Amino acid sequence: MATYNKRGYKTPKEKEEKLDTNVIEDVNVDEKDSTTAGVFNSLDQTASKTEEFVAKNQKYIFGIVAVIALVTVSYLLYQKFVAQPNEETAANEMFEAQQNFQKAVDGTKSDSLFNLSLKGAEGKFGFKDIAEKYSGTDAGNLANYYAGIAYLNTGKYDDAIASLGKFKSDDAILSVLAVGSIGDAYSQKKQQKEALEQYIKASEMNPNDFTTPRYLLKAGQTSLALGNKADALKYFTEIKEKYESTPEASNVDALIGLAQ
Repeated sequence: MATYNKRGYKTPKEKEEKLDTNVIEDVNVDEKDSTTAGVFNSLDQTASKTEEFVAKNQKYIFGIVAVIALVTVSYLLYQKFVAQPNEETAANEMFEAQQNFQKAVDGTKSDSLFNLSLKGAEGKFGFKDIAEKYSGTDAGNLANYYAGIAYLNTGKYDDAIASLGKFKSDDAILSVLAVGSIGDAYSQKKQQKEALEQYIKASEMNPNDFTTPRYLLKAGQTSLALGNKADALKYFTEIKEKYESTPEASNVDALIGLAQ
């Protein structure tokens, strides 16, 4: 059967299929996002385990906290009601002894005043008792130094060594003088090797223009007495090169000549 198109007739176009614009595109999961998620999961698990640990051991944990708090409070109370009053008492006790010590150093009846400073006077303790009874205080520590020097000046060299050995200080001068004075005590006991060790130690501590050349000189003189000229020359030369403006350098050329 024949078909025909009427003039002007157009074959209708097929309807275009509408595109669904609501298509969900494939989502690529970033590796970093995955790692982050894993980290958070791990943190959650760790937190859960921590909570379990705390729950199981809370009595033990609270006990530790209580002990720390008790120690802290005890320390503060000790400082306020024991240490501080002891410091003040020791300082007050030491005033009279210091006065006698200074008079002895100035040359007024030295031996008797040094002994008074050690044993006490006017109802006050001397350095010996202060060092023993207030050993945990700054004043008690300083009393060891005073006692050591007093013993040294009254010929009690073993006592001087013992007292000075107990003295501890960060002071750049006193700490050196204590060590050097131990050397002096050994020197008086004719123990020159021990004296030399202390002089060398003192000369190397806290270098300065006051104590360093002083103990370099004593180290050099002691080395000469022991027959160690090479060592003596080294100590004397150091004075000449590094401390030429000090009193110890005034006669060091002659000593260098003896050591050569």
